Amino acid sequence: MRITTSAAKPTSVQADLLAVAVTKPLELSGPVAELDEALGGQISRLVRSGELRPGAGSLTVLHTEGRGIRARRVALAGMGSGAKAGDDELRNAAAAAARALQRARGTRMAMVADIPGFDAAEAARCVVDGVAIGTYRYDRFRTRRDLPPVPASLSLLTPERAVGAAARRAGLVAAATNRARDLQNAPPNVLGPQELADRARELAREHPALRVRVLDRRGLERRRMGAFLATAQASSRPPLLIALEHTPRRAPRRRGEVVLGIVGKGLTYDSGGYSLKPRNSLVGMKYDMSGAAAAIEATSAIAELGLPLRVVTVVGACENMVARDAMKVDDVVTAANGKTIEITNTDAEGRLVLADCLHYARGEGATHVVDLATLTGGIITGLGDFHGGLFGRDQEWVDRLMAAGERSGDHLWPMPLHDTFRRLYRSDIADMANSGTSGAAQPCYAAHFLSEFAGDGPWAHLDIAGTADLTRPRDYYAKGGTGFGVRLLVELAESLC
Repeated sequence: MRITTSAAKPTSVQADLLAVAVTKPLELSGPVAELDEALGGQISRLVRSGELRPGAGSLTVLHTEGRGIRARRVALAGMGSGAKAGDDELRNAAAAAARALQRARGTRMAMVADIPGFDAAEAARCVVDGVAIGTYRYDRFRTRRDLPPVPASLSLLTPERAVGAAARRAGLVAAATNRARDLQNAPPNVLGPQELADRARELAREHPALRVRVLDRRGLERRRMGAFLATAQASSRPPLLIALEHTPRRAPRRRGEVVLGIVGKGLTYDSGGYSLKPRNSLVGMKYDMSGAAAAIEATSAIAELGLPLRVVTVVGACENMVARDAMKVDDVVTAANGKTIEITNTDAEGRLVLADCLHYARGEGATHVVDLATLTGGIITGLGDFHGGLFGRDQEWVDRLMAAGERSGDHLWPMPLHDTFRRLYRSDIADMANSGTSGAAQPCYAAHFLSEFAGDGPWAHLDIAGTADLTRPRDYYAKGGTGFGVRLLVELAESLC
């Protein structure tokens, strides 16, 4: 999507659809008043009759029919009460307008970026998010070719010069988010560990600042990654550890080098192993690599932005399958840091892979680490599909992640990480068990389990099981993968520069 800015008046912009975000109560001032005058008072008549109510999610589309407005349509996108309208409401409004453009089979969109109560640059970022992410679709395997087009161009109307850079940055990150969704939505017979590794190699070829290393089964064995290997040992597809390193051309501005470590869970399919999932729970297990997708594509965006920050990204890619040589309940495995783990649930496999990947990231020099994983169903029960669960043992690092989530639109909610959770994965025969038996506090003790392998220094765990993919559309997201974490990680990286 081509993104431009313009200081032109709304009435003079050529577009298939011109959108204006409005709040309650609707004030006929600024661009709205200008459009109302050009339309012969049509907007004010609709307001008086009660037909135009700018509630959150509402959309009113007016055909201009050559009445003093060069755009073919005007869309008034509601954000609800002006006192409550924030970034997410603006993203939703932009997405609603862009989807109306799609239904009309138009390709050129313009939207007013000067919105009362919003910084113009931040408003532009939200509009780009809503349009780019809100019109995404995964159609790789569709044979039907007459689907509505996605917007080819977006013009942001504002006299503020800073908006252009912010909009282009948002477009780049939104494109990376949608690429992560492509990885998520790919069926598991098409995307496995090797294909994730191929994507990382492709990025390293595209960006000189990126270097990739891929460890195969032999490499994992040499590094004694027994937890990772146990998870993957039943699959015919070999496990791969994918390490992307971003070395900036520009020197970091901070004194004392900060190295961001990003660790992503990359289970390209999870059957549950011998602790087999119920039939209905097997649907959507291709999304168990969502943390890996976000980690890989966020790293590509960091490289494309040229951020002056060293980043070490580690992805554990494998399948958890059932076979005669699969790991069994009651097995004991040894992780790369030397700790032993009793297997009490073969469907608690993500934490086994992450355990060895976290240890590897620290060994590669990561000073500040964050991992992303579709780890527990419990986080879905507790937080739903809007917030990711945030666990961390360094309050400053947790606060930084929370702030990055609020700015980016990938929202987080802090969860407890207390020593009491250690007792829930206690083992009688090993250093720990990979799962508890009480059924209580599953996200919390799983996060505490990971802390045993996170090494020294700031670390946080994001349980994104509820936010990574959606079973039904929500806000500006369609059903399927959301790319959750890409925008957040880029925002986090920028805050460290």
